[in-house]
Amino acid sequence: MHTLLWLIFWLGGLISLAYMRVSLVIATIAIAAGLLVTTFFSSLSWFSLLLMWAVFGVAAFFLNHADYRRKYLIHPAFDAMSHSLPSMSETERVALEAGTVSWDGELFSGNPQWEKLLTVPVPKLNEEEQAFLDGPVKQLCEMVSDWEVTHERYDLPENVWTFLKEQGFFALIIPKKFGGKGFSALAHSEILATLAGRSLTLGSTVAVPNSLGPAELLLHYGTPEQREYYLPRLAKGEEIPCFALTAPDAGSDAGSITDTGIICKGRFNGQEITGIKLNWNKRYITLAPIATLLGLAFKLHDPERLLGDKVDLGITCALIPTSTPGITIGRRHLPLSIPFQNGPTQGKEVFIPLDWIIGGPAMAGHGWRMLVECLSTGRAISLPSNSAGGARLAAIAAGAYSRIRRQFRTYISSFEGVQEVLARVGGFTYISESVRLLTVSMIDAGEKPSVPGAISKYHVTELGRKIANDVMDIHGGKGIMMGPKNYLARAYEGVPIGITVEGANILTRSMIIFGQGAIRCHPYILKEMQALSHDNLSDFEHFLGEHISFTLSNAARSFFHGLTLAKFASSPVTHEMKTYFQQLTRASSAFALVADISMALLGGKLKFKESLSARLGDLLAMMYLMSAVLKRHQDQGTPAADLPLVKWSLDFCLANFWQTMDSLLRNIPNKAVGIGLRVLVMPFGQPHHLPKDTYNREITEILTTPNDARTRLAGNSFISTSENDCIATLENAFHETTRLSPLLKRVYDAIKSNVIVNGSFQQSIDAALNAKIINEKEAAELSHVNMLCQAVISVDDFSAEELSRESQHLAPRKSKPSLDMTNQKHDQRLN
Repeated sequence: MHTLLWLIFWLGGLISLAYMRVSLVIATIAIAAGLLVTTFFSSLSWFSLLLMWAVFGVAAFFLNHADYRRKYLIHPAFDAMSHSLPSMSETERVALEAGTVSWDGELFSGNPQWEKLLTVPVPKLNEEEQAFLDGPVKQLCEMVSDWEVTHERYDLPENVWTFLKEQGFFALIIPKKFGGKGFSALAHSEILATLAGRSLTLGSTVAVPNSLGPAELLLHYGTPEQREYYLPRLAKGEEIPCFALTAPDAGSDAGSITDTGIICKGRFNGQEITGIKLNWNKRYITLAPIATLLGLAFKLHDPERLLGDKVDLGITCALIPTSTPGITIGRRHLPLSIPFQNGPTQGKEVFIPLDWIIGGPAMAGHGWRMLVECLSTGRAISLPSNSAGGARLAAIAAGAYSRIRRQFRTYISSFEGVQEVLARVGGFTYISESVRLLTVSMIDAGEKPSVPGAISKYHVTELGRKIANDVMDIHGGKGIMMGPKNYLARAYEGVPIGITVEGANILTRSMIIFGQGAIRCHPYILKEMQALSHDNLSDFEHFLGEHISFTLSNAARSFFHGLTLAKFASSPVTHEMKTYFQQLTRASSAFALVADISMALLGGKLKFKESLSARLGDLLAMMYLMSAVLKRHQDQGTPAADLPLVKWSLDFCLANFWQTMDSLLRNIPNKAVGIGLRVLVMPFGQPHHLPKDTYNREITEILTTPNDARTRLAGNSFISTSENDCIATLENAFHETTRLSPLLKRVYDAIKSNVIVNGSFQQSIDAALNAKIINEKEAAELSHVNMLCQAVISVDDFSAEELSRESQHLAPRKSKPSLDMTNQKHDQRLN
């Protein structure tokens, strides 16, 4: 017992020193003091005490003596890390340096400072942005029938194209001084989310010109002359832009493009100049079939050294009018029946002046930097907004439909199996919206969130995929039968588009999130790498010492929080969200420790261990998702009505975090290290589990009744005012069914009691009227709601002739179409 007490004394003392990250000198003094206490007051043998003093003396001497420390510790570590750290190509270096580190860095710290999260400005539209959302955006949504777009026209109508250009939908990011809207990232995101909820074709069409493309590149890198000429034309819709990057042999690996530009002499407008002769073959280029201005990424070569001594200048970006001789556009791809304008483009022997390089000749070879610096922002807005917007509408539609649809004499929302699915839909939608809002808020605060952008893109689109599957399951046959009454199918078909573009999700998860985050967000790794590359032993020694202290501190924090269930972890709040802030602090400590040990164990091999890297990325992402949920709930004033959604979301993320941690520790190559880490971070086993079933009923109640929580979840989702619109009919039926629920219950109770016949519901209404269970006014109201409900559950059917005509309509063209770019026609059809 006496020995056990001394063991606890030393274990507690060492954990405390590591936890508080005291300096080496203070730690040495504290341990010496502890040894003195042990020597005078313990009953340990003289040999044990002598051994303890000897070990301490040797360690203290070498660690505190600068010359010996460098000779025997720092130099060997310097040499070892020089060989173990991953080699870094120029393209990787540029990608790592792109963007900024914000809250993602705090999550890597092991001890996040919550004020940095909670002081991110609350997302709020200004008056002009709100007016645009309430005016032109709603007007545009009212103009678009997704069935007409996706099934009959295979394009947006001409009046919609005109409206998009005249109202500035292609100029959301262009500053006002150039004739654009100059909207915030929040407004940009809200607009896309609303449009995508109405029509994925419409959302994609607006998203691309406002993402990575000519306008964005001109704003950041264009010459004054280029900006003054092109940006006003883009803002007015006089130019339709596209950006051509992807090629048949270069998809996710954009750096491997084979499209070339050769610097040479040539004739342009009747004069001989030094220019670039281009050859390219691109595909998957949105707006390419109708573009008037082509942004092009290619590899630039200078074999005659006309610009300097360098032959291979690297990836370069240029702006080229599509009327330039040698350019081919007009052909279209058909991405999963979501017919936004997308297609291939080729260029053969296209000669352009050097001044057409974005930024002029001085920016030759700097295209890769342009792309990665701008991609982080665009990727963080476009696809998460489209997915979140679709999720919002899907969630309220699923809730409304399950409140209207009856089977086995009860609403399907009463079945626990359906409630479980509805809870997932509601929770995933809440998470998606939270992530979208946090990320765009950071952008508006001046950040360029490369890692959060990758997390947002991957997880919001993946959650969108899960939501689409669940909502289709709830709707059953209603969701399968195509036609104007089906408000789900096209969005369901379009899910893989968001999964694939702007960094395929498999690549994003296994290589980008942690691969970039480990170096970019870690407080010391990048600094150590820079010290190594500059052969700076002094800086390396400093950062290595800080790194070791950081790792020991996180080991102590992880173990302490594990033993105490994070009850003593920091939290910025005192309400019932306190425990979740504490659990996230614990998760951060555990993640920082495991990430450090994984990098130390595998070194440069870690980037090739994609499964481990993916799991580490999942851990980081789950913490980011939790942070977003906590931030949103706090920003909205911690409404009690939202708690089922909030708690379900947080429990889901925590459970996935610890399940992933368990899987990671099982698969670490060194089993002993895995066991040791498990003791430190999970001393009592997995600490959190998936949400309880009680949340299923509570979230179902939110989705299936009119209430403030449902309204907040729907956000700016568009509901048409047209009586013929299927979503408007659904919402009308939902609200009327809820309003008349006492009357409906009276009729259904009469049916169950065999007071009236159980025929069609209209027959039951008539029987209830005859039996004086309801009066004539009530019968009329019930007949109206029955008509609405029948309209909701009905599906489309077609004659054989109609389907035959459609099959001919979808047949591939036999000849290549022409495109009159002079008139900028937008009425191309797939015949």
